[in-house]
Amino acid sequence: MKSIIITGASSGIGRAAAELFLENGWQVGLIARRAELLEDIANTYETATALPADVTDPVAMKEAFDGFVAQTGRLDALFNNAGMFGPMVPIDEVPLDQWMQVLNVNVGGMFIAAQLAFAQMRNQDPQGGRIINNGSLSAHVPRPNSVCYTTTKHAISGLTKTISLDGRACNVACGQLDIGNAETDMVAALKSTQPQTLTMDVQHAADAVLHMANLPLSANVQTMTVMATQMPYVGRG
Repeated sequence: MKSIIITGASSGIGRAAAELFLENGWQVGLIARRAELLEDIANTYETATALPADVTDPVAMKEAFDGFVAQTGRLDALFNNAGMFGPMVPIDEVPLDQWMQVLNVNVGGMFIAAQLAFAQMRNQDPQGGRIINNGSLSAHVPRPNSVCYTTTKHAISGLTKTISLDGRACNVACGQLDIGNAETDMVAALKSTQPQTLTMDVQHAADAVLHMANLPLSANVQTMTVMATQMPYVGRG
């Protein structure tokens, strides 16, 4: 049975992906801060393990990874998903503490998870595994008033490429899923201020993650974009 850790697994894309992987026979480690929501999933699926942790806490994250691998024996994949949007205002109105919070979660937290996954995959036998980073259309082009989120998602593109390069020597594949507006709580908040926002069912994003994870390690989706067909992405700038 293959194993995967999913961060941000308590809601949104992370939860949809977690439930899909569980329904397809994977062992799934669920990381998020809200333990009660993770327990809801774990109580429904025998192969789910709740691993409550803050992705910005390196000690808690290492304990979560170590605890999960102690159960499964290895780690086949990571869906590096946890993130937040931050204030939707022009740059001069962004409070510095909120800028640092988004940076810590979206870059620091994703780095910590990727580092732990890479180390496990590099040192396990047989060697190797797959890291899937949750990017965004904002990793390529921004929307107005999104300086915090957009900056961090550009950083994730660099993280993905560097892991891909470093992973060649130890059979660790890394790809990035750039998701358009999926129907999640985070996008619902966006729609409250931008009612013209076009969305797609979150299940399409989960399906894309599963497709990437199911590939043999001899193949990799380096980048994939999944979005509502009529979203103004191409040429929206």
